[in-house]
Amino acid sequence: MKNKSFLAFDLGATSGRSILGSLENGRLLMKELTRFPNQMLQIGNHFHWNIYALFEHLKVGLAAAKAEGVEISSIGIDTWGVDFALIANDGSILGVPYAYRDPHTVGAPEKFFEIVSREKVYDLTGIQIMNFNSLYQLFALAQANNSLLKATKEILFMPDALAYMLTGNKVVEYTIASTSQILNPRTKKFENELLEKAGVLPSILGKIVMPGHVIGTLRDDIAEESELGKIKVVAVAGHDTGAAVAAVPAANENFAYLSSGTWSLMGIEVNDAIINETTSALNFTNEGGVEGTTRFLKNITGMWLLEQCLKEWKKEGISYAYEKLVLMADTVPAFQSMVDTDDSSFANPASMTAAIVEYCNATRQTAPSSHAEFVRCIFESLAFKYKYVLGLLKNLAPFPIEKLHVIGGGSKNPLLNQWTANSLGIPVVAGPSEATAIGNIMIQAKAAGCVDSLHEMRKIIGESVQLDEFKPESTEEWAKAYQRFLTVTGL
Repeated sequence: MKNKSFLAFDLGATSGRSILGSLENGRLLMKELTRFPNQMLQIGNHFHWNIYALFEHLKVGLAAAKAEGVEISSIGIDTWGVDFALIANDGSILGVPYAYRDPHTVGAPEKFFEIVSREKVYDLTGIQIMNFNSLYQLFALAQANNSLLKATKEILFMPDALAYMLTGNKVVEYTIASTSQILNPRTKKFENELLEKAGVLPSILGKIVMPGHVIGTLRDDIAEESELGKIKVVAVAGHDTGAAVAAVPAANENFAYLSSGTWSLMGIEVNDAIINETTSALNFTNEGGVEGTTRFLKNITGMWLLEQCLKEWKKEGISYAYEKLVLMADTVPAFQSMVDTDDSSFANPASMTAAIVEYCNATRQTAPSSHAEFVRCIFESLAFKYKYVLGLLKNLAPFPIEKLHVIGGGSKNPLLNQWTANSLGIPVVAGPSEATAIGNIMIQAKAAGCVDSLHEMRKIIGESVQLDEFKPESTEEWAKAYQRFLTVTGL
């Protein structure tokens, strides 16, 4: 295998990075080149993404890649889901893209369901109902008689819009399009009826391309400014979770994954979407994956509770390193207090610690009082919630689930990973923590012919990064405590 290098832009809703990834002798090496903020731009009462600032950060990343003195084979971009840019007839970008947290979609799904039933929308798309899905963003703009939407010829999802700014070529990548609640995962085409009922022309969305498609090369001015030349830009898995799941170092299909951070996304990878009354009632979602696969998953509130507690304690003048939190949690008695992390009381309370105490008091439990007890309560509750969701997945999966792969920031929490293994009763494999960037890079490597398949990608990743395996311990004790968790939470 010829050694090759690739440039990945990994953009999240709060920050972005440019990462250089190199395949050398069958192993992957990575280096972060730049890191930059991504903040919502408030204009009046609306919230937007400053796509022009992001474009400038991409150009800084290109310059940093040039400074490394290596030949870059291609560039790939991944971002968060659902948001999009409006493109005029002459190809210019109209205004600035709305951010998914903008309030203009509040109540939009319910209004849309007066036109098309909730059941039909889910049956056509397999996507969980969230007010910020692209379908409801378009509907809200149409309902508001938005002048920019009237002038729009087509829309491009965020990674595709940034790639357009780099290349001048427009594509609609499959995994990012799948977050819109407009794509049918069975046909892998957009549902024109939903667009028409939303008040927009179906032509507003172009032809879908799959991960690995070469969008084009850098525009002449950018190629000259960056001194990189006419480098290819590849449509990777444009949705960051799609890229992350592509980096799961699984040996076979009999696994579940947990992308662990502020949110925890637990799911399985399947060939065909799973859409029925049960999955609708349980609010499971079907999103696009690489090689035509579907990511069947459920969103779970993850480290949000802990992050909010840490903010409170910081105001009190107390800050903790992550390693210290892990040690603290293991110093207090087990199974004293349990919460459902997805309870509405934890969505955005004025005080997270007060909300946890109130929940425990309402469910007649011993409420945590020390910082260590709060941390243990959150970690144990997450381990139990993971068991609950995995149980749902086992009933719906077309194969036995033998192992859980934890990727993302949570993979670096050995205590929670061990407790998760204890709770689930199956092995937990932790890593890589940089799954999104790795998936981005490896999809580029596949497009360049360095690897032949998703299986080979995962094999290289498994041999290139440190993985830690946690085997179940004290399973009877954890199983007994889980029954109390179900009772306490009403699950």
